[in-house]
Amino acid sequence: MNRFISRAFVSALALAAALPTVVRAEPVQDLVDAATKEGTLTVIALPHDWCNYGEVIASFKAKYPGITVNELNPDAGTADELEAIRANKGNTGSQAPDVVDLGLAFAPAAAKEGLLQPHKVATWDEIPDNIKDADGYWYGDYYGVMAFGVNKDLLATAPADWSDLSKPEYSGAVALTGDPRSSAQAILALMSAGISRGAKPGAESGSKGLELFAELNKAGNFVPVLGKAGTIAQGQTPIVAAWDYNLLAWRDALNGNPPMDVVVPKSGVVAGVYVQAISAYAPHPNAAKLWMEYLYSDEGQTGWLKGYCHPARFAAMLKAGKFPQELLDKLPPAEAYEKAIFPAVEELDANKTAITGGWDKVVGANIK
Repeated sequence: MNRFISRAFVSALALAAALPTVVRAEPVQDLVDAATKEGTLTVIALPHDWCNYGEVIASFKAKYPGITVNELNPDAGTADELEAIRANKGNTGSQAPDVVDLGLAFAPAAAKEGLLQPHKVATWDEIPDNIKDADGYWYGDYYGVMAFGVNKDLLATAPADWSDLSKPEYSGAVALTGDPRSSAQAILALMSAGISRGAKPGAESGSKGLELFAELNKAGNFVPVLGKAGTIAQGQTPIVAAWDYNLLAWRDALNGNPPMDVVVPKSGVVAGVYVQAISAYAPHPNAAKLWMEYLYSDEGQTGWLKGYCHPARFAAMLKAGKFPQELLDKLPPAEAYEKAIFPAVEELDANKTAITGGWDKVVGANIK
């Protein structure tokens, strides 16, 4: 896997679009009935401004009014989601998640640990092979690229690349969206930073990413605060490294107050794939399967696109003309994605190990 893997990934998407498949328009009624009988779906770590999840959840509830959606800890990281499964193995109450939305690097190990159960959605064949488990334990749902969100009221010049973050003009300005010891988004921000320094994806990118953030921390440029739209607007974190889709959604929500730039860095552009999975201990397994069917339907995939996320079936649906043109017109220029690197699972795992194991020693900042 190398810097040109994005071309291979795009080719896989194109291949998926060309595959013949029979797609059911709706889930079978037996599944709908069984899910409705269970009456509840418990989700976790789904902020409403992440990938348009607010509308996606609302649309699911409107489509299936007999199912209540119980939302746990919207700000949880991927590691927190998996710990919630472990901690609630024998619990069928409201704290046990039915479904999880994980960073790709965490998924294979979670399946191996026995935390997930398989289910292949009706649109399975339109999900590229390189972002799904062959047995259906997990599969890609959407992806975006790492970028900077910048408060234009406070900073006259936005950083153009990771190296710019070390400049004195960005003192007390740079933040992450999560703890790099547990958050997939933060871990991949450091990977992006490491690759911008010439590192190969994997353990090397993790080490180089830690080096940059150690320098930012020592210089006083790093702010150990969880970056969000609110902290950008308030000036607490004028620069936040996050997925482009989150930043674009925050920009829209702020509506110019303050004005916000979204900048894809010149180098180290990492594309991050997230995956969906059902807990092996889901108290409501049929509701979980129905949720998965909805997410991978045309309606669910279009819902994610409204939140600037490229859904897993993007190529197939684009080829079939299923996306409204106004949604496609709102996406960042294609050039922003042409230089993106899609790391292999093994590279993601090595990078994660380097960062989660080295953050305390190398950087030593506790993010709150």
